[in-house]
This record gives sequence, C-alpha cells and structure tokens, in this order.
Amino acid sequence: MSVPTVDTQTGTHFHVHGGTGGPGGGADQQGGEGGPGEGGALFYQSRINNLNVYSHTQEPRQQGQIELITQEQCHTALALVRCPPASQIFQGRKEILDKMQQYFPQEPKKRRIFVLYGLGGSGKTQIALKFLEETSDDVSRQFFMNASSSEALNNSLMNIAISQRFGQTPEAGLQWLISEYKEWTLLFDNADDPKLKLLPFLPQCTHGKIIITSRNPQLAAYGPASHSPVGDLDDENAALLLLARAVKEHTDETYKLAVSGSSGNDFMLNEDVQELSCLPLAIVQAGAYIAKFKCLKNYLSIYTQNKKELLLQHPDQTLDDYEWTVYTTWQISFEKLSPIAAQFLQLCSLLHHSNIPQSIFANATQWILNNEGSETGSMGEAREFLQNFVSGSGNWSEQYFRNIVAEVEEYSLLQSDETSSTLSMHPLVHLWCSGNLPDEVTTQACMANVLGMATDLGPDAYLDRIRIIAHVNRLVPDFTVLDSQFWEPYACIYYDGGNFEQAKGLCEMDLERQRELFGNDHPDTLFAMANLAATYWQLGQYQEAEGLGISVLQGRQKLLGNDHPDTLTAMANLASTYGRLGWYQEAEGLEISVLQGRQKLLGNDHPDTLFAMANLAATYWQLGQYQEAEGLEISVLQGRQKLLGNDHPETLTAMANLAGTYGRLGRYQEAEELEISVLQGRQKLLGNDHLDTLFAMANLASMYRRLGRYQEAEGLEISVLQGRQKLLGNDHPDTLFAMANLAATYWQLGQYQEAEGLEISVLQGRQKLLGNDHPDTLFAMANLAMTLSSTGRHQAAENLQLKVVAKRRQVLGGPSRYSVRYQRLNSYKRCFDQGQRYRIQTHQCQEALQTVFQIQISRAHLQKVGA
Repeated sequence: MSVPTVDTQTGTHFHVHGGTGGPGGGADQQGGEGGPGEGGALFYQSRINNLNVYSHTQEPRQQGQIELITQEQCHTALALVRCPPASQIFQGRKEILDKMQQYFPQEPKKRRIFVLYGLGGSGKTQIALKFLEETSDDVSRQFFMNASSSEALNNSLMNIAISQRFGQTPEAGLQWLISEYKEWTLLFDNADDPKLKLLPFLPQCTHGKIIITSRNPQLAAYGPASHSPVGDLDDENAALLLLARAVKEHTDETYKLAVSGSSGNDFMLNEDVQELSCLPLAIVQAGAYIAKFKCLKNYLSIYTQNKKELLLQHPDQTLDDYEWTVYTTWQISFEKLSPIAAQFLQLCSLLHHSNIPQSIFANATQWILNNEGSETGSMGEAREFLQNFVSGSGNWSEQYFRNIVAEVEEYSLLQSDETSSTLSMHPLVHLWCSGNLPDEVTTQACMANVLGMATDLGPDAYLDRIRIIAHVNRLVPDFTVLDSQFWEPYACIYYDGGNFEQAKGLCEMDLERQRELFGNDHPDTLFAMANLAATYWQLGQYQEAEGLGISVLQGRQKLLGNDHPDTLTAMANLASTYGRLGWYQEAEGLEISVLQGRQKLLGNDHPDTLFAMANLAATYWQLGQYQEAEGLEISVLQGRQKLLGNDHPETLTAMANLAGTYGRLGRYQEAEELEISVLQGRQKLLGNDHLDTLFAMANLASMYRRLGRYQEAEGLEISVLQGRQKLLGNDHPDTLFAMANLAATYWQLGQYQEAEGLEISVLQGRQKLLGNDHPDTLFAMANLAMTLSSTGRHQAAENLQLKVVAKRRQVLGGPSRYSVRYQRLNSYKRCFDQGQRYRIQTHQCQEALQTVFQIQISRAHLQKVGA
C-alpha cells in the first residue's frame, strides 16, 4: 500500500511503500522456508536547484532479493527526468541549431556529444530544448540530467533506472543507457561547477546523443569539434523576444520602438559604455516589466534611473522554471571564486569592458619588482594584489596570472582573446560587478595605481598607452584618485590618446609639484615644463608653448650644454612651435642645428635623427622647397621601415609626409597609393576616431580634391570635421583646417552658401587664435574672397583681397615682390567684370593664390611638425 504525504512548507512529496514479501520456500519434502522480505522504502520528490529530483533510500537487501518497481514509481521517475518543452517565446539561434542538426547523425549506434557554453542567462538550456523539440518524435527517451552537482546527477541516473524498471540505483541507470541500443538523448544541464568531474556520469558506450550546457568553456573539451559558445541575441531577434515577452503585438510601430534600442538607446543600453547588450534573460526580464506596467515607450528612462533594481527584479509570472534574475545568476558564480580571483574581476570591472590588455598586469608587476617599497593605502593594496603574480624566484609568473584568469573564465564572467592577448567582460556583467564593489573609492584608487605602474615604462611605450586610453577614461573620474607620482605617466596616456585638455591639467599639476620639490632649474622641472609646452602646442596655444619652450632650451643649455640630447630635443620642440607660428626661417635654422647635432651624437639611422630629418623636411615643405623635402622624407621612410617595420605609427607618419610632397610635385598616383596605405594602417592600429587616423583621412580627401573627385573628398572631410569637433572642439586649429578643407570641396561642387558659412567660421576662429597677420588667417581671408566673387559680390571680394595683399607686404616684404602676382589677381577680377564665369577659372585661381601667398590648401603639412 502507498500512502502519499506532502510537506507543505518545503514542497517535498513523500511516497512510503511497505516492504515486499519474501520468495516462496524451496521445493523439498518439508517445504522450504520463505525468503526474507525487502525492507520498506521511502521515495521523495523535492526541488533542488530549481529542478525536480527523485531520491531513494531503503534498507540494504539481503542476497537473493529482487527489486519490484510499481507502475506509479515508474511514471513518477519518468516525469522527473523528462525534458521540459522549450519556451513558447524562443527566438533566433538558427546558426547554432543548424550546427547541432548537422552534427548529430540520424542513425543510432553512434555516440555524439555537443557542448553549449556561455554566460548565465544567455539561453543555453533553451537552445538545447528547442533542438530536442525540433529533432525527435519520441520525447519519452529524452532525459533531463540536473548537472549542478554529483548528488543531482546520481538522482537523475537513478530516476532513469526506475523509469525503465531496470533498478533503483545510479549504476543501474548508467547500465540501462549502455545496454539500450534504441536511440536516447541525455541533456546534462547547468554543468557549471569546475570541480565537478562529469566523465563518471557519461555512459561509456558507442551510441546515444548527449548535450551539455555549462558556463564553463573548458567543457568544450568533451566536444572538440562539436561545441558552440552562446552569446547575445542579434538585434532583430532581441527586439522580437522583447515584444513577445511584453505581450505586444508585432506591428511596425512596436517593432520600431523595440529595435531602436538595438541600434542605439533602449532597454539593454549600458549608459556608461554605450554598448548594447542583447542577453536573453535580461530581455525577458525587461519584457515582463513592460507587460506589467505597460511602458514600452518609457522603459529606457526608467531603466537608466533604476538599473540595479530592475536587473534584480524577478517577474511575477514566469514562462519557465528559471528562478534567478540577471544579477543573482552571476552573484552565485561570483561567490564561488577565490578571494584573489574575485578581486581581479572587480578591478577589471573598473576599466572599459572590452580589450583589456593582459600586459597591464605584467608591466605593473615588473614595476613593483623594480621599485621596492612599503607603501600604505591604495599603493600598498596595489602592491599586495600584484604580489599574487610573483613567482617564488621573485619574477613575474605568467602561470600564476593565467591560473587566476582561468578561474574567472570557468564561469564565463570574463573572456580572454589569445590572438590579441586581451580580456573582455559582457557589458551587463561589467555593469553588475562595478556597481557592487564593497569599497568603490579604494578599489578605484588601487586600479589607478596598477594602471599607472603599467605605463611608467619610458618613452617606448607609445602603443601600450594608446591601447589603454579608453580604460583610463572609464577609470579616472577626476585626478583625485591618482597618486602624484603617476601624474606624468597619466598625462602621457592622455596626450598620446588625443585628450589634450586632460593632459594639460595633469602637466600643470606636475610642473607645480616639481617646482616645489626642486626649484625652476632642476632637470625634472625642465622636463615637466617641456611636457606642458608640448600640450599647449597640441591645443593650438602657440604663444604659451613658445614661452615655455624658450625657458626649457635656455635651462638645458645652461645645465647640459648645446650638444646634449635633451638640449637638442628642446631646440627641436621650439622649432616646431616656430613652424606653427609661421616663422619658417627661424624654424629652419634651429632644425638644421638639431639634425647636425644628432647625426654627430647618434648617427644617421637613430630614431631621433630621423625625427630631426622629418622636421626639417616639413619646414622645407612649408617654404615650397619640395625637392629638398622629398630627399629627406625618403631617407626617413626607409630608415623607419628598417628600424620599426611598415606598420609602426612613426613609419606611417613618414609615409604620409612623403605622400604630401608627391602631391605638391604633381605625382598624384604615387601620393594616392601612399595615403590609402597610411589610412588603412592607422584604422587597423588606432581605430577610426584617433587623431592620426583623421589626419590620414584629411590627406586622402585633399588628394581626391586635387584629382577632381569631389564627392569622395566630401564624405571623408565630413568625417574628419565631425571627429575633430568631438575630440578637439570647434576652435582648435586642426578643426578649423577641417572646416577650410570641406569649404574648399563645397566651393568646387558649386555649393557656395555652404562654403561661405564654413569659411566665415574659419576666418573668425583663426583671427581669435592666431591673430590677423598669421599666414593661415590670410589664407582663410583669401578663400572667403574667392567664394564672395563666385556669388557675384565682387566688391566685397576685392576689398578682402586687397587686405590680404597689404598684410603679406607688411609681413613678408615690399610691393615689388607681389606686383606681378597682384596684377594676375586683378586679371582674374576683370574676368568677373566681363561676365565670364569665375568657376571656369578654378584651377588657375587656386594656383595664383598659392603662388602669391605660398600657402597650401592641403592639411598634410601638419603631420610634419613636432618630434
């Protein structure tokens, strides 16, 4: 007799069965003694890890006992291991499902294992269930194995045995699977525990289908050629899933509302990193919230103000047995990490979520090995953290580091890229982890120190610095988190990344600190002064840069003499500033001295000597001495290719300079080929938004304009202008050059109104920044005059042209130098008066203006200044 009982508090179902009678007596004369009965058995059904398990306890059987399994026991056990249906709102994953379909054979008697791995909440289980639903008619032979623990797996195997009347032990379940040749499928779900040995629970036979889902990518070893990482949904299916869970009809309007977030701003947009996350569990939670509160249009604003609360909120009505929310599913994994692995993840969460260079930790560890100390506070914490990567022999240990990374990877909370040697976090994991730090201020300061140590490695760490600028921007909300000894390294990071305002602030702080420590004439003070001058130079504050540059040069001449490398560097920097101020003769004299000094000290092939050649070539270029510039630039390019390779940033700069000279010499095909190579190289190395990439884009656009390919030039120049406005602001000299170049292209296309608006902005900006007498200001005035003439405003154009000629006479010499050229301008003016179309004379006019003012439309020469 079976008497079912239920524990109403725990939800556990008990079935108590009486013992089974013993076998009959033996067939002898007296009649044998009846065999011993089987002990009473207790079967219970409970909820463990959100899944039903069926456990069995009984008294040991004596030899000769047999097992009797009732129909009720069989049905109950089968229900506990039967695979549930896939979600009714399942979307997408066609690529993975097709891969599984192709992998699993249709014929039996051939064992196959397929592994699905990925972050918790990515939908691994649902993919497996959807595959089973679509590929098998006999659902009674698909078995759901709770793989969260050894105990749960044993219970699942025991229930398989009971359901098939093959016994009441896990071993019996395995034996049935091995001996049963009719097709069966096992779904090992949530095999997440890295310490769990899965092999003992796999039937050792040559038939059957096995699917494993896990957060641990290491389990892919069970299916070397048959595994698939599970990540976010694509944008379209994410939007469809949102609408389905929100119980919204799929119309053009609702789909547009849902998919708008998939391209920019919606429910899964991480506000801090501006990255979309289409994690299925997060989408389902968002859809459930929208369904409850009817807020599809307003969900973004609600989400951005209440991220943590919404991602912790469990829907009232669920469509499956998954009980965890987005955040709790990761919290469970996080709590299983060792303390050092947990700290490592938390520190990484303060950086940008993608492309975290692993070299950060190696370089920082080397710094603490080279700089003995007993720091306290965040410096002490950083040193203590990095000691975890130091081997017993006192060196950096790659193995120790990889052990910690692997531990975090086992739960898919972090992913490593072997090719690029970088680490990445899912945007939502990044948001969750950085938002749950026990002490954000201390952790932030610790990571800032680690990053400072990693970049304080000398002048050859340029590539390392530009790779981490996104991480610095994410990590450092203000300079108060930075230790003063790292002000200069962080200023270098900002400088190389094009964030000159931030670099300026740190350079000013560092210069004041050095003055207080050592006075004005100390080498470290002069070094800080030179850094600030370089930053002023990049910001277009040339007068300030000149004053500091003179002080640095005089200080180093006094301390070190004229021939010291640091003195020559100060001379080169001052020459670059003179070049920006249009004082090319003064710049030429200094640059010849620098080149001769470096050739004597370092030889012709040294990188610093090549810089000196490049700077002198740039000045020759400005003076119109293109043949002299070409010879130097070829030497620079060949030298850098030999020393640094073809893809190094300095090699690409040399290539860009030579291309600019080829353009001036009319060798357009050679120039175009070089400029395309430069642009592609910088896009690959630095990305589309780096200032050097924008320079390459501007140079190529100028070449297209010379070749009459104005539409191609326009597209590039719009991108350059927008990029520089974003990085440098509207008033920076380079932004003004971008405006001028785009205006020139509009002029060529006959779009005079657009050209005029830009040219007025350029003229006003240069007058404010450079003054009325600077060559660039006069060129802006001449360009505006041409546009005014093109729209029939000849008198206004002539007035501007006369101002330009007068200023050039004042700055560069008497009227005899310009009389012939001025007559040529007047002849063009007379063409207007005679009713001829000025646009026909485009190329002649531009040539005349270039001859008169010795100023070029192309912006390529800005590549050439500054060592």
